[in-house]
Amino acid sequence: MNRRFITLDASAVLALLFREPGSEVVVGYLNDYEALISTVNLSEVLVKQQEIGVPHETTISYLQLMGVHSIDFTTELAILAGLLRIDTKQSGLSFGDRACLALGKKLGCPVLTADRSWASLDIGVEVVLIR
Repeated sequence: MNRRFITLDASAVLALLFREPGSEVVVGYLNDYEALISTVNLSEVLVKQQEIGVPHETTISYLQLMGVHSIDFTTELAILAGLLRIDTKQSGLSFGDRACLALGKKLGCPVLTADRSWASLDIGVEVVLIR
């Protein structure tokens, strides 16, 4: 059986951690896909968790229990994220957004996000809105 992957944006992970609307969509994908997150986006999640007093070890443990695997942000991903700047500039995407999309593009897998501005992107990445 072939493994199916899904890339998680920080917004999707935070929706899951905070039990926000859309978290049920993320859980559904976690049941059917192997979930991946760029280390750039993992860093974004850890910042938000630390801001509310959650130790990084707790966040990492929780993500591991949920089956979310972090993928190192490599030179190849840095190049892809940089190249996405031109195609996403009008949408105002951040570096973290482009890091997530670069991982999805590299792996040819869908990306889960709560960021509605991604829905109109035409960059060769399937974007799944969680809400």
